[in-house]
Amino acid sequence: MKKLLVLTVLGCAAVASGCSQDTSTTPATESASTPAVDGSKFLLTEEPAGAADVIKVREEAKDGDEVVLVGRIGGDENPWVDGRAAFTIVDGSLKACSDIPGDQCPKPWDYCCETDRLPASTALIKVVDAEGSLVKANAKGLLGVTELSTVVVKGKAKRDDAGNLTVLATGVYVKKK
Repeated sequence: MKKLLVLTVLGCAAVASGCSQDTSTTPATESASTPAVDGSKFLLTEEPAGAADVIKVREEAKDGDEVVLVGRIGGDENPWVDGRAAFTIVDGSLKACSDIPGDQCPKPWDYCCETDRLPASTALIKVVDAEGSLVKANAKGLLGVTELSTVVVKGKAKRDDAGNLTVLATGVYVKKK
């Protein structure tokens, strides 16, 4: 058992060493041509009931279903879509690098120790307006979120031909740490 634990730790360390050592971040800033958008109309003041994990929603939701799911912002070095209110979330069962004692990954939200499980554990969130159009504002500023923020998202499931899940979000609740 001890040998298995050592091998697991060494394996994760080897994968973690593949994390980028670039500590610079690229802030998602509003471009001069992007008008200011009031994010309060997309922020939910109460957590929606019945939120399911990302993996469960990916497995069960059909195109057009109303869904409520919970996850953490991340899954990539840059989980944001610049200039748009869109980002990826990851199932809560996966560990960000910062959840692993001693891990020094500078971008723990990329989940580099979970690369084998990541594709089946993520969803793309697109915050849409009343007409169903993607909001033209950076999600960080619009919703007051950062990498690894836990969010509960309410919206409509959209599936592509490969089975990937996008949620056209009409409301986002940001969980307090």
